[in-house]
Amino acid sequence: MNNSYNHSLSASTQLTQKSVNRCFDGEQHYYSHQSTSTKTPMTFSIYLPDEALAGQRCPAILYLSGLTCNADNVTHKAHFQQKCSELGMIFIAPDTSPRTSEGIEVANDERYFVGQGASYYVDATQAPWAENFNMQSYIVDELYDLLRAEFPIHSIGITGHSMGGHGALLLGFKFPGKFVSVSALSPVCAASESAWGQAAYTEYFGEDKALWSQADASQVIEEVGQQYSSILVDQGAADEFLADGQLQTSKLQQACTNAKQPLTLRYQAGHDHSYYFIQSVINDHIEHHWRKAQFI
Repeated sequence: MNNSYNHSLSASTQLTQKSVNRCFDGEQHYYSHQSTSTKTPMTFSIYLPDEALAGQRCPAILYLSGLTCNADNVTHKAHFQQKCSELGMIFIAPDTSPRTSEGIEVANDERYFVGQGASYYVDATQAPWAENFNMQSYIVDELYDLLRAEFPIHSIGITGHSMGGHGALLLGFKFPGKFVSVSALSPVCAASESAWGQAAYTEYFGEDKALWSQADASQVIEEVGQQYSSILVDQGAADEFLADGQLQTSKLQQACTNAKQPLTLRYQAGHDHSYYFIQSVINDHIEHHWRKAQFI
């Protein structure tokens, strides 16, 4: 534990440090806190390079994970720490939804693409989900402000995988004033037109299709127009979920064309939807966000 760094946290912080491990030239931390948005405890991991541990403001990447995941998946499997150490980047991974915990019962669904682990990073409007499933507010308001207050962050870019790629595109374009850069890995590009998204949105929003469209990344991009000098999206060409229509990558490409939003879309031959794919391209995404942060 780096005691000089921990003493720099504000006296009023509600963060509880769960673990810290030395990793390359930095430290991998886990924290928990009580969320006012979800009314539950929430957890996140954060990699802090030595520059940040010394108090220097560093660019940060906020990574949103996919269906069934939590903060552990990317932290343990993506192998981002070495590149972030080399560039002096902070890397943050929140959980994907509120969770049932002691004294708190959170709505759930036996389907893996609805409920806990499947928030789609939206604010639900329908019971029983509206009580806790307020992940848009959690990410862009509560967690964002908490991170900026408690850690030496210079700027924040947003990325994510699958459902989290949807979240990165959606929140990046709905709140461009908060993020300096956007990228995505195998994103769900048109949630309102995929079987996964339709099942989730029926639960979270009911039949109000206007709310569905406001939670569809491709539709939001087309509505708001260009917000970034460029965005980066990587998609495995052998991804089983691309083949069965869950990802709708062509809809994103068309939306960016219509919005005049520059898009670098790369189909990676032979790659599937797994973390082996993420390991293969994550360094390019870290460098994408690092380059954008240099202009801030």
